[in-house]
Amino acid sequence: MKKLINSQDKVAVPVIIGLSIAVPVIVLILMLLPERYNFLGTSTMAFPLFHGILNFMTSILLIIGFYFMQAERYVEHRNTMISAFGLSVIFLISYVLSKISNEPVPYGGEGIMRYIYFFILITHIVLSAIIVPLVLFTMYRGLSGEYDKHAAIAKWTFPIWFYVAITGVLVFLFMMPYY
Repeated sequence: MKKLINSQDKVAVPVIIGLSIAVPVIVLILMLLPERYNFLGTSTMAFPLFHGILNFMTSILLIIGFYFMQAERYVEHRNTMISAFGLSVIFLISYVLSKISNEPVPYGGEGIMRYIYFFILITHIVLSAIIVPLVLFTMYRGLSGEYDKHAAIAKWTFPIWFYVAITGVLVFLFMMPYY
């Protein structure tokens, strides 16, 4: 079994590292596009609302998954976390499409709210890049049956992933008046 895991690591680890680098780079490039192509014909509010809903649902699933893990209901934990991962993948695909489709909308708030918004936004962005490899490695270790390694990395993954999901909702709420 150990040889199988090690041979799987030879493929999985480089794929995870490659995705962990590619995803933030692609998002950054798309944010810097000189021109947008709204080939879906969406309104400015459609994507952010969808993203807010996905982030909210992900945060709920993360809490439920944490509960199942604490209750030692590991099958339910696995299924819930796979669902949270699925929503995050849908979010990422949708987010890429939104960056291609719509011009960035500037935040119009003033005073202390502006500082709070930018603190939340900056920490959300930085941790969004960090969470990609954490989630991928956590999922891989859990699904490959390496539960000790899974638990060790999940201690870091869960709070960061939860923070990213919750702050995604907050960013939407802060920006809602400006869409």
